[in-house]
Amino acid sequence: MATGAGPICTCGDTTAAAGGKRRIIFPCAGQANTGQLTNLAAIQLTEEGYGNIACVALLATGSEGLVANALKADEVLILDGCPMLCAKKIAEAQDIPVDQHIVVTDLGITKGPSRLYTDDDIETVVSAAWEGKGRI
Repeated sequence: MATGAGPICTCGDTTAAAGGKRRIIFPCAGQANTGQLTNLAAIQLTEEGYGNIACVALLATGSEGLVANALKADEVLILDGCPMLCAKKIAEAQDIPVDQHIVVTDLGITKGPSRLYTDDDIETVVSAAWEGKGRI
């Protein structure tokens, strides 16, 4: 942990990812299985070099640094678990343009209890992002 000003947040680091693009991934991370899938997929996408995960809760606070990073990104990917579209609404409230928006339930995954998902479900969401299925 850093000293002085407190911990340094790396949310939304805009280091270039795959293909030289600077991408930020905002998962809704809701409590249902589909929300949990957004977080797991965002982690995997970050590990695979697609982009960098960022905290949608911090974005909701209007964090100047995170908003600035999102505005500098080449692509903003929103992963929502269900049709409530919480993450997309948060991005829009901060005037963040959304380049790709994926809704897990639109991928054929039924919303249910938090731990009701499989590795194949995670891969479905990850593949959808890589394939650009949510491009706007």
